[in-house]
Amino acid sequence: MQKRTLILLIAAVLFGIELPAREPIKSPPPVNQVVQAKVVRARDLGVPFDGAPGKLNAITDVPGVEVGYTTLVSGEGKLEVGKGPVRTGVTAIIPRGHDSLNDPVYAGHFSLNGNGEMTGTAWVDESGFLEGPIVITNTHSVGVARDAVIAWRIKHGAPDTTGYWWSLPVVAETWDGWLNDINGFHVKPDDVFHALDSAHSGAIEEGSVGGGTGMICYEFKGGNGTASREITIRSPRDVPPRTFVVGVFLQANFGRRPQLVIAGVPVGKDIPGEVYKQESGSCIAVVATDAPLLPNQLKRLARRVSLGLARTGTVSGNGSGDLFIAFSTANPNVANPDQVTHTVQTIPNDLMDPLFAGVVQATEEAVINALVDNHSMTGRDNHRVEALPHDRLRELMNRSR
Repeated sequence: MQKRTLILLIAAVLFGIELPAREPIKSPPPVNQVVQAKVVRARDLGVPFDGAPGKLNAITDVPGVEVGYTTLVSGEGKLEVGKGPVRTGVTAIIPRGHDSLNDPVYAGHFSLNGNGEMTGTAWVDESGFLEGPIVITNTHSVGVARDAVIAWRIKHGAPDTTGYWWSLPVVAETWDGWLNDINGFHVKPDDVFHALDSAHSGAIEEGSVGGGTGMICYEFKGGNGTASREITIRSPRDVPPRTFVVGVFLQANFGRRPQLVIAGVPVGKDIPGEVYKQESGSCIAVVATDAPLLPNQLKRLARRVSLGLARTGTVSGNGSGDLFIAFSTANPNVANPDQVTHTVQTIPNDLMDPLFAGVVQATEEAVINALVDNHSMTGRDNHRVEALPHDRLRELMNRSR
């Protein structure tokens, strides 16, 4: 291990790479994979997008939102179920951050295609609230992740006003079985605890980290992507405008290569390649905003993720679990039963179009960030998925101008 660490440090000096310092990798990937992991996002390659991003161009531009990862990478070569190779992980999103774990947020969800899982959404529909973190992992680790979230909340939270401890957490998944020993059940409760404990505001990693580690998008290396938009809402009357932020985080694991469109350019058709014989992927998307919205309005925001995905070319195939949830960090403490009534703010439906546009724009950019801010990966049975080539993308973008 010391020799490998020395090699990584030398590579960092020679190539100016940024090593994944915050996110634990149980066993480092091959050096050639890490060397390619320098942070480059879609805008760095000259890809044009609509709208004005927030400071970080990430879901964490929404005040209070925190994101944490546990990344599990170990083993190479032939699949041995229970041993590896392992290419998976856990992502945790805490809507109001660690300091406000017991303050639910208004939320709504939407299923574009339901061949997937997002637990806890029946209570989101019924109550209008998201009560706790959102965790995203691989398909066969939903159960352990759900139970771990409950255990974590018991440790960090408090019983409700009647004295009961209970939780119906939101845990979602996409399938990483092409690269990962998915039937080896490598995600453990401690991995979920670490993702939750390490969740933070500020800049966050993208690509092959956390739950996105083993994912594939448009038959390139996929995974996590994020983006944000600053939204200004003006009333027809002579009152000052208000500015809000919309952030999108997604775990991208969908699409066939020829479908890929980037900023209107049919990139996938010009970069041949195939991983699957038919689309069998999924997309989990989380929309966050500080705009004061009610649950039905947040469901409308969640629906707009579909249009952002469509801009990148996907048709949401039969085998795709495309499940989206949106929440608002406005209106704190409105779930508190210590008083009989609460006063809440909301934006009139007639003024919501800028928010809809922001979700569509941020979703589109988040998908492309997941492809660009990434690296090639070899997993189980030496299955290899190439990253989207930056030079070729630049060439195709320049040609289209």
